[in-house]
Order: sequence, then C-alpha cells, then structure tokens
Amino acid sequence: MILTLLVANRGEIACRIFRTCGELGIRTVAVHSDADENALHARVADTAVRLPGATPAETYLRGDLIVKAALAAGADAVHPGYGFLSENPGFARAVLDAGLVWIGPPPEAIEAMASKTRAKELMGIAPLGEVTEADLPVLVKAAAGGGGRGMRIVRRLEDLPDALEGARAEAASAFGDGEVFAEPYLERGRHIEVQILADTHGTVWTLGTRDCSLQRRHQKVIEEAPAPGLTAGLQEELHTLAVRAARAVSYVGAGTVEFLVADGRAQFLEMNTRLQVEHPVTEAVFGVDLVAEQIRVAEGHPLASEPPRARGHAVEVRLYAEDPARDWAPQTGTLHRLAVPAGVRLDTGYTDGDTIGVHYDPMLAKVVAHAPTRAEAIRRLAGALERAALHGPVTNRDLLLNSLRHPEFTAGRMDTGFYDRHLAALTTPAPDPHAPLAAALADAHGRSRFGGWRNVPSQPQAKRYEMAGEEHEVHYRHTRQGPTADGVRVVHADARLVVLEVDGVQRRFEVSRYGTDRVYVNSTALTVLPRFPDPAAQIAPGSLLAPMPGTVVRVADGLTEGATVRAGQPLIWLEAMKMQHQISAPVTGTLTALHATTGRQVEPGTLLAVVHELQETP
Repeated sequence: MILTLLVANRGEIACRIFRTCGELGIRTVAVHSDADENALHARVADTAVRLPGATPAETYLRGDLIVKAALAAGADAVHPGYGFLSENPGFARAVLDAGLVWIGPPPEAIEAMASKTRAKELMGIAPLGEVTEADLPVLVKAAAGGGGRGMRIVRRLEDLPDALEGARAEAASAFGDGEVFAEPYLERGRHIEVQILADTHGTVWTLGTRDCSLQRRHQKVIEEAPAPGLTAGLQEELHTLAVRAARAVSYVGAGTVEFLVADGRAQFLEMNTRLQVEHPVTEAVFGVDLVAEQIRVAEGHPLASEPPRARGHAVEVRLYAEDPARDWAPQTGTLHRLAVPAGVRLDTGYTDGDTIGVHYDPMLAKVVAHAPTRAEAIRRLAGALERAALHGPVTNRDLLLNSLRHPEFTAGRMDTGFYDRHLAALTTPAPDPHAPLAAALADAHGRSRFGGWRNVPSQPQAKRYEMAGEEHEVHYRHTRQGPTADGVRVVHADARLVVLEVDGVQRRFEVSRYGTDRVYVNSTALTVLPRFPDPAAQIAPGSLLAPMPGTVVRVADGLTEGATVRAGQPLIWLEAMKMQHQISAPVTGTLTALHATTGRQVEPGTLLAVVHELQETP
C-alpha cells in the first residue's frame, strides 16, 4: 500500500494529484526549482524538496535528482503527472530500480509508444519518407513528448528546412529529444481521443471520447466529453483501435489514444502513455477519479469488469497567461487575483499574489463545467468565465468566452482550423465603454481628503486611461448632490464599487487597483496614463521590440547591420515558456540596428532591431 507519494512535476497537475492523495490519506512530496520555491504546489505538499536551478533541463527534467529526492523524503511511489519526464522510459526504470512504485505504465509500454514514429509502425502505419510537393501540406512533429511543442505546418517545400530546424530545437528544449518526423496534415480534421484505463489483470476500460479540436499552435485550448456528432459506428471503431493499441504493448494505467477524424474516417496519431491535461472532462462524465484509479492500479487492485456509465456532458477551457491577438505571446508578472464562481471546477497551480515566470508553460488554470446536456455545459462554463476575476497579466479569457459562444462551436462543427479562420474576430476587443468612468470615480473617492465627496461645486475633472490598446479620456464633476458625468447618473461611488445608471438601467462596477497605474473594473483592465504624455516615449518606425520576456535562441544566418531584408523575413527567434517565437521584418528595407545576440535575456519592450523601410522612387 502506498503511504507517501512524490509528484515529479509542478503547478496545476501537482496540486491536482496532491488533492486526491489527501482524500486517500497518502502523504505528499513536492519537488521544486528555485523559481518555484514559493509556488503553490510546493506550499500545499506535506514535504518539498529543492531541485537547484530554474530551467527545466536543470530541474524537472533531471530524473536522477527526482529519484534522489523521493528517497530522501521517504516516498514509496512516484507520479510523473504530464509533460517533463512523464513519458520517459528511462525515468520509469530509474524509479523502479530504486525500489519505488511507478504510477504509470511499464517502461516497455512507454518505450514502444514514446516515439510517435515507432508507435505508428506498431499500428502498421508508415511515416512519410522524403517529402515532395505532392505530400503538402505536412505537419512536422516531435517524435517525443506532446503539448504542441516541436510542431510546424509546412505548406511550401522551401519552408521545410526551417520548420525542421525550429521543431528540433523546440523539441530538444522541452523533452530532451530533438527527433522529428513529417506526416500528412488534414486541414479540416477533428482531434478526437479515447481515454483508456488498464489494470495488471488484463482488463482494459475505454472511457468514452473527447473532442480536442480547438487548438493554438497544436496545443489544445478547449476540450469536451463526449465528442459531439460521432456516429455509433465511428465511436465503436475508435474504442476498438484504442484497446488494440493498449493490448499491443501490455498497457497498464491511464492513457490516451489520439486520432484525427475527417470525412467519417479515423487516422491514428499517437498514444499518450500518461494522464492528459484534459482528463477532468472524462472524470466529470464518468464520475471517476482517474488519479485515484491510477494509484489503485499501481497497488495491484483490479478494475471492475465494466467501466461506469457516462452521464451528461463536460467542457474544459485552459486559461493561459498569453495574448492571442499578439501571436499568442506568453505573459509574465504578478497574478493579483484568480477567482471563478461556484458551480464549476477550477484546477490551478496559482493563488492570488503568485508570480508567473518565464521558465514554464503559461497555463494558469483549467475551468471545467458539467451538465446534463452539451448546451447547458457550454452555457454554465461561459457564464463562469464571464464573471471570473482575473487580475494580472493578459490572459486568453476573452478568446475562450468568444469561442464557447461562436455558432460553429455551439453547433459542434469545429475542427483543428477553427482559430486559423476565426482568430481575428475572436480577439477583437470589446471593452466596457463605461469602465474608464467607473475607474475615475472610484479613484476620486479614494483620494478624497475626508473619504467622501466635497460638498462644493468644482471644475470638471479629467482622467486618461489605456484600455484594449486605445486611449480614453473621461470627464466628471463634483457637485453638492455628488459626482456627475454627461449622460450617466452616478448612483453610488466609493473606492471599490461604482453604480451607474445608463439609459435607465443600473450597472455595478467592482473596482480593484494594484500599484499606481493598474486598475480592473469588473473584468476590464485599464492602465492609468499620465495627464500629459511624455514626448520622449516615442518608438522609432521599424523598431522590433521583444513581445515577451525570454531568451534570444537564434539570429538569422548572416544577419548584420546594413543588410537588406524583405517584409515577413524571419530575423530573430525568442524562446519563452518552452516555446519558440519568430520575429520577422515588418517591412522591406535596410537593417539599421541589430541588438539581438544569441543567448541574450530580454524583457518585454526590449529593442531587438530596427528596419528602415525602403521608399519606392516615383
């Protein structure tokens, strides 16, 4: 019987596993990097062990250090979570060789399926050899790992070398394995997967299907169970193929078999020999705790002969600290507040006041809603997101909300190209026009000498804010009857709550302020602007600024000051939060300055280069 369990992971998944361990009476051990010393997963565990360093390669990818930590803390089992070493057969063997219980499939099963190329061979599918024009478009894909890293779509043969190089570098950084391969890319396919659970007694469960088609950069964003719109025959085929894959490698534990479905046909993609990020939707529909079942299986207990029955529908969204409108640029900083209404499940590795750093995945949390029908689950989840308080770095919350309410999604007609078609519309800002006024009135009350409004008439007051990338100036006046603003009746105003009556309808605005320049009005973020703009704060045309904190990992070969570059030409590559981001020339012209050097650490807004546009002669 397992008494103490170490989770070889961090963040949300570590906290989620610790929660189940607490319910089972199992003591918990966390490992943490120096950057994660005060992270939530390190705080909630019964014991925490430091892994010196900050990068994944120094810490969470060091299997030797993690085994050593487990032994030092007196753990008798290790759960890998997902990502990092979760699909590393060498790590699984090291855990077992140390006399510890491994909460996962046998190393041989991981080895057989860990390489996507070998997994395809096992399923009788030959990967592409040399790619030709006739094969396009293709998907370049990392042979190891997952999470969308090390993946590139190639539509032109001349782009293949750069795609291979970029995918290899990203895969090596994320998984320690730079092997990549190419496979056919289906433009309008759906990403469907089957959850399996197998014990050591020969029983294999299939726990329905999940649809994970809504993806950015091949990483899932919204998932649901069961996958809508599948015929009974196709569901049966998917379940049969999933069981076949599990039995082919004598699988044990929780795993997922993934497919691309198009025109009623299923194409095997891979088998993930671990718990998936989206496992909560399956838990909600089948009423199971998959982590608890993993532990029971590892202890040798048999599964029931049949899985539980599915009930209702569940939808999950992944909240990321990123800006979808700016090429999904990851964001860092202090998460001042994270709160969602009751009635939905929140899995997170952060609490109020935590810092979102540059070293790891930018996912903040998963929010899951379960209801009797798909439409009800979507409505419940969208309502919770709309009322959630997210104060801190920019997130993808508005994208998620707009996606859930998009007619293509509500009708169940989405595919993996959803964001390619709709991203611009889904990220068009729609801020509340009365948020700046509410912020100004709350600020004025908070700054009042006596904690209230002056009981004398005053001159009009003005405040300037930046909201959704645009500047807004609001005006109001103090009177004996209280503050007034054109076209709006101020019903109530204090430092935290403003009530405005607009066209006869009263609306409440909760106001939160952080520091001297950041204000949140309900879910709208505003930046306080100085009364008079600083003329020195101008950016030269053609300047390329770092869109996020990160490391310069590559500068285009031969790129020097004075070189001629063309619009759209890749110039600089940054790595942030385990993903690479390409910075291209904004115009055709001359590179007049180059400040980026390989290995340089940069902050958002750092000047990397300047391209002077070539003017056409008449």
